[in-house]
Amino acid sequence: MTALFEPYTLRGVTLKNRVVVSPMCTYGAASDGIVTDWHFVHYGRLAIGGAGMVMLEATSIEARGRHCYSDLGIWGDEHVAPLRRIAQFIKAQNCVPALQLQHAGRKASAGRPWHGAKWLGDEDVRLRGEHPWPVFGPSPVPYTAGAPVPSELGEDEMREVKASWVAAAKRALQAGFDVIEVHAAHGYLLNQFLSPLSNFRTDRYGGDLAGRMRWPLEVVEAVRAVWPHDKPLFVRVSSVDGVEEGGWTLDDTVVFARELKAVGVDLVDCSSGGIGGAATMNRLARSPGFQVPFSHRVRTEAGVPTIAVGLIMTPELAAEIVDEGRGDLVAIGREVLVDPNWPCAARTQLEAERGFTDWPSPTGWWLEKRAQILKSM
Repeated sequence: MTALFEPYTLRGVTLKNRVVVSPMCTYGAASDGIVTDWHFVHYGRLAIGGAGMVMLEATSIEARGRHCYSDLGIWGDEHVAPLRRIAQFIKAQNCVPALQLQHAGRKASAGRPWHGAKWLGDEDVRLRGEHPWPVFGPSPVPYTAGAPVPSELGEDEMREVKASWVAAAKRALQAGFDVIEVHAAHGYLLNQFLSPLSNFRTDRYGGDLAGRMRWPLEVVEAVRAVWPHDKPLFVRVSSVDGVEEGGWTLDDTVVFARELKAVGVDLVDCSSGGIGGAATMNRLARSPGFQVPFSHRVRTEAGVPTIAVGLIMTPELAAEIVDEGRGDLVAIGREVLVDPNWPCAARTQLEAERGFTDWPSPTGWWLEKRAQILKSM
């Protein structure tokens, strides 16, 4: 037996098991950030697969905060009803609906991955009518070579963006989500403030670790203030920059996690990388569970629950992580794209005596019948 399939409660929300579907951008929204039937079917089939929680992909709090034109949005009231349809379906599958909120900052105004993941330019205007837009960040330092140079956010603008985070959280509640996650990882705006590789400010929001953490903590605290007391708040972090000397470190993450806990964050989602490249780009050697040590250390030293992520592909590894206390939850990403039924299949594999009792009734009875036939052959 494993604790992987035991319920887990944070505040007033209980997951039926410890498996979370990780937020993964699909770049399938309409140009105004509205979800489409693609998202309803995609997230619906993931919820049917048996996870305790399904977290929707990075959803922009402002139109100018989109990474690209096809990002999901929650900057207007028109976004609420289509998102509510998805949240309601996820709940109907005895699964917790969660939403990740993001602002791309200097990483904005880019093309889709299958269009080359380049910064928007004349070709995008000619082929798709997609014009680039001005970007901003903590300092006027471009994301990568050839990327647009961001303008430096002034404190009045920072207050406006923080207000957009608050408004987005309120809309997420209206849309029926039980958990929200503030995206402070992978080179997005809050991560840009945290990292010394992107934040060169000389005011109170730059400089030492306390200064660089100040605005992200103010944003999270403002979100917590409007998010109901009985609903959990998560924050995703890049535990290390992992690209060059002088970047954000795991020691910094432990300090930040303690501060997040102090302002009411319930769980830290421990990823890595992305400050100057693809979402998780860094120099870390890739192997199954390569980011789990980040989760373990944050959980142990900051005293806050964590999600372990990173090439967790097998049920055995997922169970081991939970049972050994290296993460409270495990996030499964690309493996559920390969097999949306991964959570159900994992339990059948690890607890064979249960058969298909945990699968959705409309399909589980078919599989149970087949198992009986195969057993008798």
